[in-house]
Amino acid sequence: MGISYFNSLSRQIEPFTPRDPAGRTVSLYTCGPTVYNYAHIGNFRAYVFEDLLQRHLEFRGYTVNRVMNLTDVDDKTIRGCHAAGLPLAEFTKTFKDAFFQDLAALRIKPASHFPEATGAEHIARMIEMISTLIERGHAYQADDGSVYFRIHSFPAYGRLAHLNLDELRPSGRVNSDEYEKENIGDFALWKAWVPEDGDVVWESPWGRGRPGWHIECSAMATGILGPQIDIHCGGEDNIFPHHEAEIAQSECCTGQSFVRLWMHCKHLLVDNQKMSKSAGNFHTLRDLLDKGYTGREVRYVLLSVKYREPLNFTFDGLSAARGALARFDEWSRRIEEAAAAQPLDFTAAEPLPDDLKAEAFGAALDDDLNASAALGALFELIRETNKRLDAGILTPGQARSLVAWRDEVNSILQFQSGAAAIPAEVEALLAARAEARAAKNFAESDRLRDEIARLGWTVKDTKDGQKLSKS
Repeated sequence: MGISYFNSLSRQIEPFTPRDPAGRTVSLYTCGPTVYNYAHIGNFRAYVFEDLLQRHLEFRGYTVNRVMNLTDVDDKTIRGCHAAGLPLAEFTKTFKDAFFQDLAALRIKPASHFPEATGAEHIARMIEMISTLIERGHAYQADDGSVYFRIHSFPAYGRLAHLNLDELRPSGRVNSDEYEKENIGDFALWKAWVPEDGDVVWESPWGRGRPGWHIECSAMATGILGPQIDIHCGGEDNIFPHHEAEIAQSECCTGQSFVRLWMHCKHLLVDNQKMSKSAGNFHTLRDLLDKGYTGREVRYVLLSVKYREPLNFTFDGLSAARGALARFDEWSRRIEEAAAAQPLDFTAAEPLPDDLKAEAFGAALDDDLNASAALGALFELIRETNKRLDAGILTPGQARSLVAWRDEVNSILQFQSGAAAIPAEVEALLAARAEARAAKNFAESDRLRDEIARLGWTVKDTKDGQKLSKS
């Protein structure tokens, strides 16, 4: 049995095969944060799901080239910087730095690339793509000076969200970055400058202005990964209009199918309600850490339910996660002690008994990333192992095999505690270094590499991004 995932486009579970002719490299684009505030746990449900996906693919022998964008110019960031009385770059830097700290706390592996929408090379590509769309009749400059995508020039528009455009009432042009299905219409690619934009402005062939949100991701995705991508992820709220717009823009520019596999996670609820500040159930990761919970415990909760099912977040669930991780830690301690019961002899490793069913963990993830079933398999194995340890019938060779298997599981789940884990400080420095390299700030990149080295870790730059190892 190979790997199969649910494709949001076809609404079917499909065998996964990457585009790479050798079959071992996967291009992955994941929509990152809009850096106008601290990310909340609903955002991190998507980011943890995407981290699980990457780690599972790597567990199965694939090399993953992952891009996670940072949206640092859009309606929200502009409103935020003006309200704060700060330049856009200074305003967004606070939330970029916080985001990388949060990634480290949740043990989310840094992406190979963290492009920023305001990067000069990305703005240039946006302008290039918009020019191509105008030349091909897919876009036009309206009376207000903005450039809009003509959705009826792309007959497949609506296929990801499964919309029938003939059954919807067109609403003309939509200038807002975010809108509902009922407001379907031509969307903005380039927004003409208005006084509310202040000094957030770039020059273009259509006059001074700024990009629309949707073109940003198309430009960064195709600019880094090429015209065709293996997997594109996000929360289900990204399907329309954002991902729908990405497909239209990208395919009309390149003439090629944009994404092979679309994967989206369901919403996170809090106490069975939609999370909102007005309801008093809005939580950032920082809120939970301040209450004494750990990033490892939050990660467990966010992984505990399959990505295509709604996740109901509760504090009881966090307490249950703490108990589950304590059982995992105690089991780890016991099998390590059992493995050390005699001098290590590499020829003495013994296969695990069939009834421990170690293969069930990976098989569950192969089946559309079924994390809840994988956790069930893990804790069933822990229960059976403990029974053997209690009875004194688990041999040191079997214990060594279990320790090796535990380490493989940890490469995906990141549940380990103590020295086996990459320290949060190192993860944060690694993420900051990826950001510095994306901004071509190589002096800062070198400084961060040296700081990582002082903490006992070595980082190397490869074609697939940064690779970290213990010195």
